[in-house]
Amino acid sequence: MKGSLCRIALLGLAAILAGCSGERAALGSKSNPVKIYFVPSTDAAALKKNAKVIKAYLEKQTPFHYKTAVPASYIAVVEAFGTKRVDVAALNTFGYLLANDKFGAEARLAFRRFGQDTYSGQIVAHVDGPIQKLEDIAGKKFAYVDSASLSGYVLPANLFRERGIKLGETIFARRHDNVITMVYNRQVDAGATFYSPPAEGLAQDARRLVRTQYPDIEEKVKIIELTAEVPIEPMVFRKGMPEKMKTAVINALLQFIETDEGRETFRALYEVTGLREAKDSDYDGVRKMIKKLEIEAADLLKK
Repeated sequence: MKGSLCRIALLGLAAILAGCSGERAALGSKSNPVKIYFVPSTDAAALKKNAKVIKAYLEKQTPFHYKTAVPASYIAVVEAFGTKRVDVAALNTFGYLLANDKFGAEARLAFRRFGQDTYSGQIVAHVDGPIQKLEDIAGKKFAYVDSASLSGYVLPANLFRERGIKLGETIFARRHDNVITMVYNRQVDAGATFYSPPAEGLAQDARRLVRTQYPDIEEKVKIIELTAEVPIEPMVFRKGMPEKMKTAVINALLQFIETDEGRETFRALYEVTGLREAKDSDYDGVRKMIKKLEIEAADLLKK
């Protein structure tokens, strides 16, 4: 009897160990939730707060559990696709191209802003400065935003390449509002930032970021020219994530942004006013552009 009890105990322990070393719980379960990352392009605390709102809505509308996080960098999100530590992510375009190339991640949704599916960069200069047209920028001091910014670097750099314009001294100001401020204060001759169409008689491009500090910003800083347009950044899904699960998440997010709470939440996240379904080929134009500039998405993210 004692021997039988021992055998039963050993069998029970074996079962426990087998369970611990066996396959991971199904994706979407409480112990293995669907992991959604939001890139840290704005205030991290605000991102985390609004990410929790999205998580709560998804758990009401789908049969899955979710976990949201705000990693330290774009590259951290990209690498997480390779280790299956993330299933869905809001990524900048360079990050997406790299995640797609390295790990097969797929763009399935894209953001909309103010009714637009695409956006462009703008070249700005002081109204009282020497620059009246794009060609006048040749040899002048110029401010880009960041090497990983499409509107603040790649799009304007591509425009200069196409026109055969060679700049003088160039600097990276790190933020769009910094570029506008430098142009306003004549610290540089011209700069590049994002462009958005005006609304209600006011500029919605990067000049709006400093309107409180400089109420006359639209009178002092003018747009010289717009760059080519590219699709707005995507929401990206991990390769191997079940298609039914992808569809459920996509449909729920599309429904959420049509609600008052959803509109408020996404607007607070990344100034997003809408979502649309997307596909990888939507970003082929960007791929061609960075190839012409002889740069790599991975290199841009590291700079």
